[in-house]
This record gives sequence, structure tokens and C-alpha cells, in this order.
Amino acid sequence: MADLEAKPPLSPSSTLEKQFEDFRHHLEESESLRERIRAVAREIESVTRLIYSCLLLVHQSRPIPEVLEKVKAQISKLKELFHRLAGILRECPGQYYRYHGDWRSETQTVVSLLGFMHWLETGNLLMHTQVEERLGLKTSEFGLDIEDYLIGICFMSNELPRYVVNQVTAGDYDCPRKVLKFLTDLHAAFRMLNLRNDLLRKKFDGMKYDLRRVEEVYYDVKIRGLTANGDSTRDLGIQGQS
Repeated sequence: MADLEAKPPLSPSSTLEKQFEDFRHHLEESESLRERIRAVAREIESVTRLIYSCLLLVHQSRPIPEVLEKVKAQISKLKELFHRLAGILRECPGQYYRYHGDWRSETQTVVSLLGFMHWLETGNLLMHTQVEERLGLKTSEFGLDIEDYLIGICFMSNELPRYVVNQVTAGDYDCPRKVLKFLTDLHAAFRMLNLRNDLLRKKFDGMKYDLRRVEEVYYDVKIRGLTANGDSTRDLGIQGQS
């Protein structure tokens, strides 16, 4: 009786159709998820454009507290957007890096902007854990990829030569020394890494040029006798970067 009631085996044609029907459902679900992620990423990009346009005012010698006050209001929006991303990713556990590319560029930009803001306020580097804290990220569920953090910091360094030139133009002749010290330390820290990622390596090479441009401004100011007495390259910890 059991044999009589057993369903007949599927034909090779039916098996093939079933497999590709399953594939179709899987791809449709994946694309729907990806579209939701991309929609949030576009909102993040919109907020970062607004933040960057506000930060540009520091190059016009606007008071830093005034500039940062306008920008800080946007951080809570970024935190909420990353919270939404984390919620979407919870629907597909273990698939973080499958969809990571859909918000990666935006995340690097966010790190760059937060890093620049932090440097303007403190003169120090914004640490990886601090970025996660400000964005409300939880490492165990939805954290900040280390390479995204590093590339974002490289992007941040791109703003510093322009900032130095504008500050010197405005009469702040000590700014090049401060920035040069910061970039020298940051460059030395990056040299500790074994950079196998081609993109990260390229961005690190860009940091070398940022350092060189700031050095040129610093030496020009120093030659003109506009730096503080007793200032020297040894004080900055410069060992002749390659």
C-alpha cells in the first residue's frame, strides 16, 4: 500500500524547472533586499552631502564651533539611517559582506567627515570604536568594517592641505606645524600595516602627497620667519618620509 501511495519521482524536466523556480524566488528576494539597502544608502549620501557643504565653511575661516554646531545636528540622522540598515541586514543573518558593497562608499565618506569634525574639535584622530559609538553600530551584529574605516581616514587627510593653506592665508601661522605633526604620526601608524588591499594602498599613497603638501607649506612659513621660535622638524617627529 505504501508503494502504491508514494508519489512518482519527478522527471528530469520537472526537476530542472523546480530548481530554476527556486532560483527565481531567491534572486527576487535578494534584489528586493538590495533595493531597500540602496534606498537607505542614498539617504546617507544625501546627509553626507549636507554635512560636507557645511564643513566647507571652515575653509573660509568661519569659527569652528559655529560650523560644528550646524553639522552635529545631522549626526543623529546618520545614526538612525545606519540603525535602519542594521535592521534590514538582520533579515538575512550572515550575509553582511554579500551586500556590503551597497553602502560601503557611503560609509567611507561618513568616516571621513566624522574624522575631520573630530580633528577640528580636538586635534586628534577619531578612533574606530568612537565611530561605531557615534553611529550606534554593534560589532557583533552590524559593525564598521576596518578597511572602510581606514579608507575613510585617508579621505579625511585629503582635506588637511587645503585647510592649512586657508588658515595660513587667514594669518594662523602655527596651523601647518599642528597639521604636520598630526599627519606625520598618522602616516607612521599606517606604515605599520601590511596593505594588501589595492584600493587602500592607493588611498594611503594619497596620504603621502597630503603630508608632502603640508610640509611644503610649513617650510615656506618657517623660511619666512613666521613660525614660533624654537620650532623645528625634530619637534614634529619628521624622519624623512618616503
